[in-house]
Amino acid sequence: MDDYKNESFDILVIGGGITGAAVAYDAASRGLSVALVEKNDFGWATSAATSKVIHGGLRYLKTFEFGLVRESLNERRILGNIAPNYIYPIPFMFINPTFVMKIGLFVYDLLAFDKKFTWDKSKKIPNHYPLSRKEVIEKVPNTKREGLQDARVYYDSLSIFPERLTLSFIKSAIHYGSKVSNYTKVEDFFITEGNKVSGIVVRDLLNNKSHTLKGKLTINCTGPWADIVLKVAKKGDSHDKIRRSEGIHLIVKNLTNKQAVGTMTKTGHFFLIPWRGHSLIGTTDKEYPGTPEEYHVTRQSIQELLDTVNMDFGNNNPIQYSDVLFTYGGLRPLLDAKGEDVHTTTRKYEIYDHSDEGLPGLITVEGGKYTTSRNLAENVLKTVEKRLGSKLGKCKTHKQRLIGCEIEDIEKFIDSIKKENGDFKNTTVEYLGRNYGTEYDNILKLARQDKRLAEIVTDDGEILAQVVYAIKNEMAVTLKDILFRRTGIGTLGNPGEAVLEKVADIAANELGWSAEKKKKEVLDAEKIFKLPV
Repeated sequence: MDDYKNESFDILVIGGGITGAAVAYDAASRGLSVALVEKNDFGWATSAATSKVIHGGLRYLKTFEFGLVRESLNERRILGNIAPNYIYPIPFMFINPTFVMKIGLFVYDLLAFDKKFTWDKSKKIPNHYPLSRKEVIEKVPNTKREGLQDARVYYDSLSIFPERLTLSFIKSAIHYGSKVSNYTKVEDFFITEGNKVSGIVVRDLLNNKSHTLKGKLTINCTGPWADIVLKVAKKGDSHDKIRRSEGIHLIVKNLTNKQAVGTMTKTGHFFLIPWRGHSLIGTTDKEYPGTPEEYHVTRQSIQELLDTVNMDFGNNNPIQYSDVLFTYGGLRPLLDAKGEDVHTTTRKYEIYDHSDEGLPGLITVEGGKYTTSRNLAENVLKTVEKRLGSKLGKCKTHKQRLIGCEIEDIEKFIDSIKKENGDFKNTTVEYLGRNYGTEYDNILKLARQDKRLAEIVTDDGEILAQVVYAIKNEMAVTLKDILFRRTGIGTLGNPGEAVLEKVADIAANELGWSAEKKKKEVLDAEKIFKLPV
């Protein structure tokens, strides 16, 4: 935080999730001076609680939101282009589709008319196609036979590590000169003549120091906290309220091989998505009335999702609570459509310029979803251009790959780096290539310099060198940052006491933790692994 002293910026971004990261990247790439602050770690909340799918929003057709679906489908293609190592087409087998859904799939394909115009030809998305009852059973034997008729297979895209994808947007912002800081909380707003927001007062939570950052415009990208931050800006005189919807996910053993499976039931809908040799079950969409700080996944929420899944899946072998290896959840910020069920509430976003209500210099983003975050940022910059009163350069974020993602053909890239790095297992090289892109070699160099860091700690090949890299190069400062957002060591559940200790020992050495601090970090991580009782 000391780097910010006596410096004024064009743009101050509050919030380091995908929305804030995308806004900072777009603004910095157009030559604006940008500072981004995040009170926790980058991408730790809503951006880490996704279904790991970059999708066009098929279900939004039911509410005739054709514009949102078209925007989402276009952004699905763009994200596949600019982040080829993170985004991959994946088939979704939807069991017993209704007549309306069958029609909707034709419309979905039509709205994605440019889905084959991909930079990497392996990322082309085909049209949907039907499956007979027999074919469904052959492909997914766990599907319940009773009431089974047929299925349709359509394609969306899997995001293999959304937290690292968010980090790539952060890195891209830094590449263009943006200054970013995690564990930096906004405590107040710097108000000048005319009730103008001219900056923010923040506290560096790591060093417990307060700083004032000055900026021409401040953009509130805090997702589920947006109304809470507004209340600070308006000195408590705010009736702004956003709706929050809970979405939880479960990790279980592999049940679906290489394709996702979904269905509608009497109580909701669900998907089983193949991910890292396991199945990811999601998601719920239930109004959450509390504050974001109080949120946590409950046993009731887990059981409700299991009950929904078991209505159509698990032929004579329903998924039990004891089968759940890990769970995570988060809150979606929704536009407040009073009286509507949160499941049908729009996933559109709004950009509010508070100049109209006597608070110039402040812009708030509400709503939205991960898939459309890049385009959301482009639209935010239109408001920025208007308020700054100067013509900005054209948006370039859809035309260039993110930092670390400069890869023309991902499969050729993976094949070539396996051949070039024969001193490491293919699983390790492939994991690093897909999750670190062109930066993969930096981790291998660390492992070559210290053979202890070459130790494999997960089934898909992760190594301890990633822990050092996370700390030295990716601003990880807690064990949770390392386990859940820089590496995947903790994202499939508890990796075991031995692995946790090794990771914690490396972190303690790199970050100078005392024995007491290390113990607390391990205990904090273990709390996340424990399922609610």
